[in-house]
Amino acid sequence: MSSADEPSPVRVLLVEDHDMVAEALQLALDRADGITVVGRARSRTEAVADAREHEPDVVVLDRRLADGDALGVIAELGESGARVLVLTGDATPSVAAQVAKAGGSGLLLKSSQLGVLESAVRDVAAGGVVFDPELLPEIFDRLSGRLPARGAELTARERETLDLLAEGATTEEIGERLGVSRNTTRNHVQRVLEKLGARSKLEAVAVARREGLIA
Repeated sequence: MSSADEPSPVRVLLVEDHDMVAEALQLALDRADGITVVGRARSRTEAVADAREHEPDVVVLDRRLADGDALGVIAELGESGARVLVLTGDATPSVAAQVAKAGGSGLLLKSSQLGVLESAVRDVAAGGVVFDPELLPEIFDRLSGRLPARGAELTARERETLDLLAEGATTEEIGERLGVSRNTTRNHVQRVLEKLGARSKLEAVAVARREGLIA
């Protein structure tokens, strides 16, 4: 086959805010046949701007970035024509369903071998989706509404309370931040625990992270 007939390499935008991890991923992907990294971003804002500039085929997106949960920019990244492959430390059905609902094409554990990542990038670029087969039944149930996500009934104020719990705020600090009384704060916290099926604040935060409610 002549060089003119060779397919164009898969263009990848890498979004990762830890330099050592980003360098390792870039080195592995650049060494892979038919894949080239066209840019690296460290934040959600940079990712959206770089996707518009470089027009990658695939965005490899770390879920947790310094400026927030990256799931919130999947749709914007898709507007550039890119397909999005999310890397996460917690590939739960809830998180996978959120990725799929936002328009993402796959979800991989950050602990996956580099060869698995390379194959996933190729599959996604070719129009496929990459989700753990064991997660698929529950993903479909969540997307269809047959299985509501934990925390789906949290009110806006309860979600604020949950975010503050995740920051390590005390009951007094939560009350001050929200501008409510101590008793009202305790009620908010108690309802958060009840709706998440948790017995403590620490367990509530752990459940919320597992379910993708907080980054």
